[in-house]
Amino acid sequence: RSGAPAFGTPEYAKAAQVSGQLARLLGVPFRSSNVTAANDVDAQAAYESMMSLWGAVTGGANLILHAAGWLNGGLTASFEKLIIDAELLQMMAAWCEPLTVDASSLALEAVRDVGPAGHFFGTAHTLARYETAFYRPLVSNWDNYDTWKERGSETAPLRANRIWKKLLADYVEPATDPGRREAIDAFVRTRKEAYLRP
Repeated sequence: RSGAPAFGTPEYAKAAQVSGQLARLLGVPFRSSNVTAANDVDAQAAYESMMSLWGAVTGGANLILHAAGWLNGGLTASFEKLIIDAELLQMMAAWCEPLTVDASSLALEAVRDVGPAGHFFGTAHTLARYETAFYRPLVSNWDNYDTWKERGSETAPLRANRIWKKLLADYVEPATDPGRREAIDAFVRTRKEAYLRP
């Protein structure tokens, strides 16, 4: 109501879905975004980004621009938000995987073997699948509250901070042909100079 742009709203998601339908009708590619108006890496940033992604994915986007790191309506970026957005993107990709329904996934034999009073933690069926059966989070912490407190009460933005710093510290630049590197550097210089000209 102030005139400030709003991103990641239900209307934004609906617009992405409708845009995707229109693009398919016209036979053209459709791009969407993962955007938020949040000023910090907080709950607002998470729920607005998830709403944006929901519209992009269910709208059938061929390309998602600004997919990671966007804050403040695109005026700022954050490495922590980039990592959290990577988590959101991985979650959406996992959600898009088809559900497998077959004898193995239904586990009817395991259900019959365990019976109504048992548990499945020690069954051969569980032991054969528990490593790969569920989405593995990049940032999320699934510890119970007491364990989380004992381990320092690290919040998602703090975990994301630790993750991006480790990624940066562990990065090894790939070997590049010196001529190609010089050409890239020259191109960057000329583009910077062009932007600085009146």
